[in-house]
Amino acid sequence: MQVLARNLAQRVSRSQVISRYAYSTQRVRDIGQPTPASHPHLMSEGEVTPGIRVEEYISRRKKLAELLPQNSLAIVSSAPVKMMTDVVPYTFRQEADYLYLTGCQQPGGVAVLSSEHGLCMFMPEPTPNDIAWQGEVAGVDAASEVFKAEQAYPISKLPEILSDMIRSSSKVFHNNQTASQKYANLDEFKKSASLGKVKSLSSFTHELRLIKSPAELKLMRESASIACQGLLKTMLHSKGYPDEGILAAKVEYECRIRGAHRMAFNPVVGGGSNASVIHYSRNDQRIKDGDLVLLDMGCELHGYVSDLTRTWPPCGKFSSLQEELYDLILETNKESIKLCKPGTTIRQLNTYSTDMLCDGLMKMGILKNRRLYHQLNPTSIGHYLGMDVHDSSSVGYDRPLVPGSVITIEPGVYIPSSFNCPERFQGIGIRIEDEVLITETGYEVLTGSMPKEIKHIETLLNNHCHENAAQSFAGFSS
Repeated sequence: MQVLARNLAQRVSRSQVISRYAYSTQRVRDIGQPTPASHPHLMSEGEVTPGIRVEEYISRRKKLAELLPQNSLAIVSSAPVKMMTDVVPYTFRQEADYLYLTGCQQPGGVAVLSSEHGLCMFMPEPTPNDIAWQGEVAGVDAASEVFKAEQAYPISKLPEILSDMIRSSSKVFHNNQTASQKYANLDEFKKSASLGKVKSLSSFTHELRLIKSPAELKLMRESASIACQGLLKTMLHSKGYPDEGILAAKVEYECRIRGAHRMAFNPVVGGGSNASVIHYSRNDQRIKDGDLVLLDMGCELHGYVSDLTRTWPPCGKFSSLQEELYDLILETNKESIKLCKPGTTIRQLNTYSTDMLCDGLMKMGILKNRRLYHQLNPTSIGHYLGMDVHDSSSVGYDRPLVPGSVITIEPGVYIPSSFNCPERFQGIGIRIEDEVLITETGYEVLTGSMPKEIKHIETLLNNHCHENAAQSFAGFSS
């Protein structure tokens, strides 16, 4: 009896192993982007893009249709393919409104939305040669079955069908900056524009994108978490490899291996006086011993971005001068975050932080006249964040913050080497940036896991770096 039970257990075990490693012979349909069938490790059944279900996309379109004036039309084009050379394209990134409304991550399409027609998608028609070189793309079938468009046509039908739609509409809304020649050159579109019937769509879509759904916030938390982990790993790496280019490569690597698709922007890695250049992007200099490095970075996860900055001394120790200036930026960061709550505006936060920084810089003798402050910091305290780094850009900074919106808080000071102040402060740049979610009762710091206190940074750099940092640096220096 025991032998029988053991044999049965072995057969069950073997069948489990076979089941675990067996492969289906059924072919999974390729539509040019992940689906639950092709990428079950990324997506659950019912999702159009990772983390966002089909019902949410339908709800977004319904809300936009309700915002549009009666008998109007919204036209949204996919992003164009941009070329690096005659045959080499840049990595494609979808236009945010097109992705927000359709879930389609691919180029070549135009979406049209109205109360009368619902979502109508005009899809690319690849040739066999296109497919051989670039792979499958979503076509008319995918538009109906995956993206749930009420109407779907090949892109060659656009001139005829869209012209009729425009002709019967009282107003046409589109994104001026991403307009496609596929529709902008139509006679009916030009006629509507000449009659003043063509308006910007951004004021509607940016309103919708301002407040994030629970599913969107989950992706933004994950994106922020990846950014924090990547930046922390890079901070630790900096002691052995104090080089802007190496740190830029390191932070991208650490984000990509954690699931990020790309960086949200080219990382700013400014060592020494390069940190005083706000959007420094060369990243080609070695960082001198004792200098600070400012690293501004963010990554993109399934269409949602993060944005984070820390400044630290790769050598592991802030000088007393660096510490004094850093403490001012840090306190401004922390006090500004405390003011984040529903009803507050970014403009009010900026006024508060500007006053705090001006007072501190005056006391240090860096600033002799408050009117010169903007030479040391011409930026705002923050911006909206979401599918784009500067998200919902048509929404002004006088708008009261509401629960579900995400902003950055990023006080900084950027002292040019030529600025008229004590020489010891010249050429220093410091920024401390966090992502802040506005909640019903206040705020949640999405990047709170990334250290910013001086004692924490110094402890990490001096006690938790790789044991061979010194040997690495010796080899690197030679």
